[in-house]
Amino acid sequence: MNPNADLQRTEMRTAFEAWAAREGHITRRREDKPEEYLVYETQRRWVIWQAALTHGAKTAAEAPSKFAKEEQKPAVTQDEAAVRNRVLNEVLDAFSELDEAAGMEGVLKVIQGLKKKQKELADSKA
Repeated sequence: MNPNADLQRTEMRTAFEAWAAREGHITRRREDKPEEYLVYETQRRWVIWQAALTHGAKTAAEAPSKFAKEEQKPAVTQDEAAVRNRVLNEVLDAFSELDEAAGMEGVLKVIQGLKKKQKELADSKA
């Protein structure tokens, strides 16, 4: 396994748990499956959080090559910020249409829809 990937995942989970705690969510994990949260709503939000970050990371990875100058790459350009806001809005819009009764299956369908949309966009650019 990649130690950097493990570290990033740990940092992502720590950031999520800090946010969830501030929002009043219970962040206790299941004893039989420590990678999952005990409370369904917290687990649902964790899956959404991961999807948003994954979707945003892929789009943001393309942004520097499109918007940053070769010689000097600022931390975040105005164009990159616009791309990040657009991606976040896409993810939030996709999940806002989700019926709460849909459960994890609904969350997974939204994630698959975002992946499909991203692939179609990448294919159209190629």
